[in-house]
Amino acid sequence: MISILAQERLLGAALGTVFTGFIVFQQRKSIHNSLSETRSLFFPQFQLKEPIYDNQQGIDFGHLWNKAVDQTFGPVIQSLSSRGW
Repeated sequence: MISILAQERLLGAALGTVFTGFIVFQQRKSIHNSLSETRSLFFPQFQLKEPIYDNQQGIDFGHLWNKAVDQTFGPVIQSLSSRGW
C-alpha cells in the first residue's frame, strides 16, 4: 500500500487536473461566444446554424460521466466499505 503522503499527492494532482480542465473549457466556451457575437455584429449575414455548446448536450455528458465513474470505482468503493473505511 502506498503511503498517505503519496495518496494525498495523487489526489491533489487529479483534482488539480480536473479543475484546470474545467477552467480551460469554460474559457474556450467564453471565447467562442464572444467571437460569435462579434462576427454577428460586423457580419450580419454570417450566423451560426446551431450552437456548438448546447445545454442539453452538457447534461447528457454529465450523466454519462457520472455513470462511467460509478461503474469504474463502484467495486473499489464496495471493497473499502466492506473493510470499514
